Amino acid sequence: MEIASAASREIAVIGSGPAGLMAAETAARAGHAVTVYEKMPTPGRRFLMAGVGGLNLTHDEPFEMFLTRYREAAPWLAPHLEALSPQNLRAWADDLGADTFTGSSNRVFPKAMKASPLLRAWLRRLEGQGVRFAMRHVWRGWQGNALMFDTPVGPLTVEPAAAILALGGASWPKLGADGAWVAPIAAQGVEVSPLRPSNCGILIDWSAHLQDRFAGTPLKNIALTFNGQRITGECILTRTGLEGGAVYALSGPIRDALEQGVILTLDLKPGLSAEDLTTRLAKSRKGESLSNLLRKAAKLDPAAIALLRENGQPPREAGALANAVKSVPLSVRAITGLDRAISSAGGITAGSLDDTLMLKARSGTFAAGEMLDWEAPTGGYLLQASFATGAAAANGAVGWLG
Repeated sequence: MEIASAASREIAVIGSGPAGLMAAETAARAGHAVTVYEKMPTPGRRFLMAGVGGLNLTHDEPFEMFLTRYREAAPWLAPHLEALSPQNLRAWADDLGADTFTGSSNRVFPKAMKASPLLRAWLRRLEGQGVRFAMRHVWRGWQGNALMFDTPVGPLTVEPAAAILALGGASWPKLGADGAWVAPIAAQGVEVSPLRPSNCGILIDWSAHLQDRFAGTPLKNIALTFNGQRITGECILTRTGLEGGAVYALSGPIRDALEQGVILTLDLKPGLSAEDLTTRLAKSRKGESLSNLLRKAAKLDPAAIALLRENGQPPREAGALANAVKSVPLSVRAITGLDRAISSAGGITAGSLDDTLMLKARSGTFAAGEMLDWEAPTGGYLLQASFATGAAAANGAVGWLG
């Protein structure tokens, strides 16, 4: 087994996602030698995947509202999100040439709308700072004070001055985040909350008619309600249920309530009150079919009409029909698995960390990103917290070494 000699001020960063790369930059800027260890052949693969539909870096809204998106984790995340705020992150991206802008939904994007130009500029900056990358290095835990890796040329142990773990959660395992780190971390006496799907689709037992005719159809301008929380937006009908932003925003509460059974309410016309819709539906012509009435008076497309009929034939009376359109009950059987989730909930609990994100059970070892037990919706919140905790862990390591 090869043993790498330790540098007195060297910091090892394990993982090259947003949290890991931000940790590497922060530590290198402070004057430390940094090596990034990554199991995949190239760095930043999840970062690139996050930018496939347009790289949503962060969200432009008052900080007090921004903080609420992190739910129970907001109190302990707050100082890290303040230290690297959405405004700070935009300035950092602009400095790399990304030139960010705020979209109509207050989401913040680089003008190129892609992750690859920003990642290339970032890797050039890291190279200029002397950051070294060790690819195809799979972290296996510790041997005494040394980090253990499997590499293409055999086992390797490394004993840096400090280590920052940024191995991701357990979603998108093909890109490297498979949750394999849980066992070696838990073996150190660190409390790890079970990793669960987040920002994921829901499974519903549709009829064969709906599956065959409307799978893949988008549902636009709809509203979903669960436990008093109402989300307006879009989603997509799949053969097994629903996917998309409006669903993802409710997936956490739905997941937590599944044992009690979940009925999700779908409003097919959120822009119309029940009274206005009743007035429109009351103008039915004699002999007009229900489908024609819904298509013309309510402006429902065929997929929406099929959804309305999933629970049987809708009532014909205008008021009852309007109520049916605005409150379609959907019985959720389950949520999609971790391999199809955008992110994961669970991870290293806040009680296992000190204020600098160092593991209480392992001095000199820090953790960041989705390894930590926090959860947030899509819309820039995931990347923002990953960047912020990466910077916080690196600052913690720098301070501890200093």
